[in-house]
Amino acid sequence: MSGGGAIDGESVAIVLFLAFVTVCLLLCGLAAADQDDPRQFYTGSASLGPVPSGLAIAGDYLSAATLLSTTGSIALKGVDGVLFACATVVSLALTGLLLAEPLRKADRYTLGDVVAERLRRPSVRTAMGITTIVVLLPLLLVQLTAAGRITTVMLGLPEGALTVCTAATGALMVCYSAFGGMRGTGLIQILKTVVVVPVVVLVGILVLQRFGGNPARLLHAAAANGGPGYTTPGMQFGDSLVGRLDLIGFGATLVLGAACLPHITMRFHPVRSARALRISMRWAVGSVALICAALAVIGLGAAALVGPEALGAGDPAGGTALLMVTATLDPASGAAGESVLFAVVACAVFATALAAVAGITLAAAASLAHDLPSRDRRGKRGRSPGTREAVRARWAVALVGAVAVLLSMPAHTRNPQVLVSFTFGAAAASIVPVLVCTFFWRGFSARGALYALYGAPLLTALLMLFSPAVSGTPVALLPEYDFHWFPLQTPGLVGIPAGFLLCVLGSLPLRRTDDSGYEPGRGTDEVPRATHWAAARSPASDVRSPM
Repeated sequence: MSGGGAIDGESVAIVLFLAFVTVCLLLCGLAAADQDDPRQFYTGSASLGPVPSGLAIAGDYLSAATLLSTTGSIALKGVDGVLFACATVVSLALTGLLLAEPLRKADRYTLGDVVAERLRRPSVRTAMGITTIVVLLPLLLVQLTAAGRITTVMLGLPEGALTVCTAATGALMVCYSAFGGMRGTGLIQILKTVVVVPVVVLVGILVLQRFGGNPARLLHAAAANGGPGYTTPGMQFGDSLVGRLDLIGFGATLVLGAACLPHITMRFHPVRSARALRISMRWAVGSVALICAALAVIGLGAAALVGPEALGAGDPAGGTALLMVTATLDPASGAAGESVLFAVVACAVFATALAAVAGITLAAAASLAHDLPSRDRRGKRGRSPGTREAVRARWAVALVGAVAVLLSMPAHTRNPQVLVSFTFGAAAASIVPVLVCTFFWRGFSARGALYALYGAPLLTALLMLFSPAVSGTPVALLPEYDFHWFPLQTPGLVGIPAGFLLCVLGSLPLRRTDDSGYEPGRGTDEVPRATHWAAARSPASDVRSPM
């Protein structure tokens, strides 16, 4: 192709990049009015209708890891990757069926508000705030690194510009979250969903066209290139007993942990009614299902058109599969940088990563500003308590952004899957048991919540530290070392039951008998017990499931 073609491809990438960034800034600027009120800052998306709320939920749920890792897993691991894509959809649907309606209430800003309201203990709010930050920070690092890397690819910059691009992305996410608040980031998530869905579906259609629109031909070609075992479960972790346990554990972790992350559940709080929430969840699940179906087609196309050897050379985990197959689909271009289709897909991935980091940053900052400090209602220096909290939240956004940028620097050369696995594993082992027990077990206590919120993430971190995901394998976080003794790469089979067990053990009543035989624990609860969510609802509320 001529040099003019190369200029066209790069020009399209730059124009789309600048257009998306500018539109996002405008949306956050429009949403910035009245953001000194913490209710507006934390729950400003209440003004959105059911359909826009559903698109915002889908936008928060879809991350760059979803697009890149899911495509790579399907391309390299076959059926295992398809199962992971299905688990991604099931996770959001299950959360909508069981937890979305109990989480809905206008006066709630964070998950700390939810559990503190039920259990009536301030220490639970603090514990949930700490857990939220611990769970979200690794995922934020992955999304920020992905956004910086895709920026260098889009703009044709050298590898040395990765640090600058990551820092610039961090500055953008701080601006979006600090000035736009919940409503501004919600508008960005809607824009992201509207952009990403048609782009991914288009790539899927182009892949099918290469095989005459016949999915069976596509699957046959992918299986021929993928090698033995491509169409049967077991390629991801192996066909041994440990491998099968790892596959089950990872699937359970993904189903339970993915949709219960705090930046996603924040979207449920301000929805006005149960009926509106049902409509929102249908749109959210439908959007996610459509994207995952398209990613399955694209992943198979990557295996058939690019091949596992070339994909593994680009990234052993398959993270570049989506971009590589996109470049292959544009025969008119001589290189990826010359392809208009490649530029469009790269911008869609960038939009996904940038919107994801904005939503995650806002959720982490909300917990830092709202859950951790003492809730002093007195004003200071002429400011009302609400204004003080809004200002504190903006400073928390800046702090979270700065820490994330600094920590993302050493993560550029490491396998991001370890951090994503920790996020999902810690959420599934701590947040999920606490929410389930809070809403569906009358005997659940604040002490049980504290046990799970502090103990389960610590257990998950220890098991992952000594697992093959961190050392002992070529794709580990530290491949040059080998100190693992825990056989499973994902500790979900241990962490999730341990989280529920900690909830139960902490909720058992404590009884101490003095010399007179008096038992202070008998007949009363030593710690506040959960109020069952169904009993606390007004008679006029809609009792149907949000799905």
